[in-house]
Amino acid sequence: MTPRYDWTLDEVQALFDQPFMELVFQAATVHRAGFDPSEVQLSQLLSVKTGGCAENCGYCSQSAHFKTGLKAEKLMDAEVVIAKAREARDGGAQRFCMGAAWRELKDRDLPKLAAMIGGVKALGLETCATLGMLTPDQARQLKDAGLDYYNHNLDTGPEYYGDVVTTRTYQERLDTLAYVRDAGMSTCCGGIVGMGETRRDRASLLRQLATLPSHPDSLPINGLVPVSGTPLGDAILKDGEKAIDSIEFVRTIAVARIVCPKSMVRLSAGRDEMSRELQALCFLAGANSIFVGGKLLTTPLPGQDEDSALFQDLDLRPMGLAKALAPEAVAAE
Repeated sequence: MTPRYDWTLDEVQALFDQPFMELVFQAATVHRAGFDPSEVQLSQLLSVKTGGCAENCGYCSQSAHFKTGLKAEKLMDAEVVIAKAREARDGGAQRFCMGAAWRELKDRDLPKLAAMIGGVKALGLETCATLGMLTPDQARQLKDAGLDYYNHNLDTGPEYYGDVVTTRTYQERLDTLAYVRDAGMSTCCGGIVGMGETRRDRASLLRQLATLPSHPDSLPINGLVPVSGTPLGDAILKDGEKAIDSIEFVRTIAVARIVCPKSMVRLSAGRDEMSRELQALCFLAGANSIFVGGKLLTTPLPGQDEDSALFQDLDLRPMGLAKALAPEAVAAE
């Protein structure tokens, strides 16, 4: 399917508003046109610099603006990160992401980050990093170090953005994505749902992603994990309700698949709270990537045994495994 870049907000909203069965069927059809529906990419994310972030993102336990009990730490040494990446690879991860709780990358940290990226790349893993805002030159240096993907989420649609964060503008996020593309790196960009936004806000987020100059190569959909001490987390915890209805979450996955047909749509934060049945519906609706490893920055994920059992019961396999085990591939070795 040829991607479109001219989606209107009303068109994306209309996708959301379709009967559920029709929407999921349409998304599954789009998914099968571009991907093997039995394959899922496995990614692992490590917080290489935790806490003390100057941003005031209302969902984030790592913001210095909120009292969440999280202690700020220094940037990890490259050797430690590379060792963690080796463990991730040996545990089945195909892609290793490094996240730092910064508003923007400082030039002084580039040499250590370059060592991390080069070491992880040498292990045969795809490399990804999320380090806050970048300058054009920093993006080029990360590319030269071997970084494959840069993650910089839009979080939500522009209309709701001011209710989530005020220390960074929407345009600044778009600018960093432009620098990443110009440097020749792949983009990893998605958002968070369940922050009190409306369906139209979710449609607006996906329209923004689908009308970028190129669609995100990786599109993570995060379900809010409410953290005590954060404004958005406290609002959800006070109400005592789920951050987002499960069926509405599946709708979001399905619409993401339809409007960005070539993107890797990833189940990200919140998967630990999802039932096996909900995850199965998400895979049916076009999700084909997950984070593994038991932890996503500071929030929990299912353990390896749980994920292995889920894959076995759903007849899923890690992406590329069938090709790697094909007779001609074995003979070539």
